[in-house]
Amino acid sequence: MRINEVNKIKIANKFEVGGNERFVLIAGPCVIESEEMVMEIATELKMISKRLNINLIFKASFDKANRTSINGFRGPGMEEGLRILKRVKEELGLPIITDVHEISQCEKVAEVVDILQIPAFLCRQTDLLIAAAKTGLPVNVKKGQFLAPWDMKNVVKKMEDSGNKNILLCERGTTFGYNNMVVDMRGLVEMRKFGYPVIFDVTHSVQRPGGFGDATAGDREYVYPLIRAGLAIGIDGIFAEVHPNPETAKSDGPNMLRLSEIEEILKTAIIIDDLVKGR
Repeated sequence: MRINEVNKIKIANKFEVGGNERFVLIAGPCVIESEEMVMEIATELKMISKRLNINLIFKASFDKANRTSINGFRGPGMEEGLRILKRVKEELGLPIITDVHEISQCEKVAEVVDILQIPAFLCRQTDLLIAAAKTGLPVNVKKGQFLAPWDMKNVVKKMEDSGNKNILLCERGTTFGYNNMVVDMRGLVEMRKFGYPVIFDVTHSVQRPGGFGDATAGDREYVYPLIRAGLAIGIDGIFAEVHPNPETAKSDGPNMLRLSEIEEILKTAIIIDDLVKGR
């Protein structure tokens, strides 16, 4: 028996997430490294998702404001980043999601993207949640590494009380001692009890924060097993960061999936999702 049903959330008037729909794929590079690379990844992901009949939301950050080191690459910034994301949206017709870190960014970013994302470290920032909610766009809120899944009820209430019920809740692992993350699969079930779709961020869940001393490490080998486990439980979406060559990526390379391998991974994902959802 599948876990409890949830509200469906409309994305860019193109498709819905939740209910008994096939999982949505939120994918792209961790950070915008260049316009050329973003277009390469987005184009390939669109072709893959079309072949496999998966709804795709393209993800890339214009600023990584929580880098381990002050010398870490952060991205092109909001103005240039939004220009590039707008090009992806207009030329490829893909819905776009990106992070917001400050209240002042929400309204401007909402003019371009289709979903706002609240980083895990900021999920308790009330004013940021309110500002994101007031744009009226769907908001994907990542569960803080420091929060129990049931504590996300307070995040949900802040959003609802701000007039926005277009909520996605995202699991991305829990801090487990020093420089390590684990995923408590019960959290996927618990958060779905709030009545909103649950997204499983499978790549950030295998991070080892600060594992390299001045950069985050990760264990890519565990991403594929986590995808299978999450789909077997009945999640509504997979969040996965991908890169043509993760070894040279400027952010989160050790836990990103290789772009050339994502199609085969998704083929298995579809089989599990269809089985669980009775397709």
